Amino acid sequence: MPARPSSSDAAYKMVLVVRGELRLTPGKAAVQVAHAAVMLVLQAQKRRGGDLDRWLAEGQKKIAVVASTLAEMVERQRQASRSGIPTVWVDDAGFTEVPPGTRTCLGIGPAPGLELDKITGDLPLL
Repeated sequence: MPARPSSSDAAYKMVLVVRGELRLTPGKAAVQVAHAAVMLVLQAQKRRGGDLDRWLAEGQKKIAVVASTLAEMVERQRQASRSGIPTVWVDDAGFTEVPPGTRTCLGIGPAPGLELDKITGDLPLL
């Protein structure tokens, strides 16, 4: 098992970005964040890299934040992709609060916290 980092900022984590302009209910936002986390894990399993193993060994840290608009989320996704950090989009099925296909959440990671903080560290917590 890898040694734990000395700083929590160095630990591996996921960041789950909720689309603020939609004003989702707390329950709906929680479900969208859960979808993103599961999708990121499944994606990481296919890549078979060490990031998933580190993230699992360190306690599966997840941070939920809010971006004001979809445009802001798209820019964060581009920054993550340019840095080689995995991302996923959650597009809602449209059964409850938003129309089908509405982008509700962006999942980023797992990756080192220091790298993720450069991309999402200024966003407010959910």
